Amino acid sequence: MRLDRPTPLPAASFLQLMWLASPALPVGGFSYSEGLESAIENAGLASEAAVGDWLLDQLHITQARGDMALIAKAVGAWRRTDWPHVRKLNDWVLHTRETSELRLQSEQMGRSMADWLRNQHQGDARHMPAVQHLAALPPTYPVAFALAASFTQAPVRDVLLAYAFGWAENMVQAALKSMQLGQSAGQRILARLADAIPAAADHAIGLMDSERQAFSPMLAILSAQHETQYSRLFRS
Repeated sequence: MRLDRPTPLPAASFLQLMWLASPALPVGGFSYSEGLESAIENAGLASEAAVGDWLLDQLHITQARGDMALIAKAVGAWRRTDWPHVRKLNDWVLHTRETSELRLQSEQMGRSMADWLRNQHQGDARHMPAVQHLAALPPTYPVAFALAASFTQAPVRDVLLAYAFGWAENMVQAALKSMQLGQSAGQRILARLADAIPAAADHAIGLMDSERQAFSPMLAILSAQHETQYSRLFRS
């Protein structure tokens, strides 16, 4: 009896997703902690367990319900060349960033991703119209990431897995730089996040536009406190 197996992702698309998830991608993600540095300073995050719990909350409360859900819609909009929907999604990101730091992060990383895509696809008549449309928005990072991923053959779920793992790796590195955690502790935190990412991706895919949320008041408070934090390593 033959069992049907899922069609494997072409190697080029698989490698492109790995590339997009890499902290080495020149979009500046390494320079942001997304409130984690402020949480360590002001909310008593002082242990491996506390940092892991906080990042898991971020994954499920802000990422899955917000940016990941938006990326799931944006990938389809880019692939359909549905420019009005792309703009609507981009405007949602801009309007729901609750502090100047969080908005500036999304704008800076979006511009950097647009520049990277322009360099990658210069002279490519298939992809440059979308890249030019992105640059004119002005771009936010979730929408720009969705465009980069839309050029692959990856299903939306794989796109979200790559995005979320890249976010998780950046956050763990921010924790290691902000407090006394060893590499082994960082890997244990990353393992906890990796275990939770598939469920977060499934939740994000299942949300309608009307169900997407950007309500995380404690993160907003910590981000606002970070703007005036006396000593800091990160831009958010």
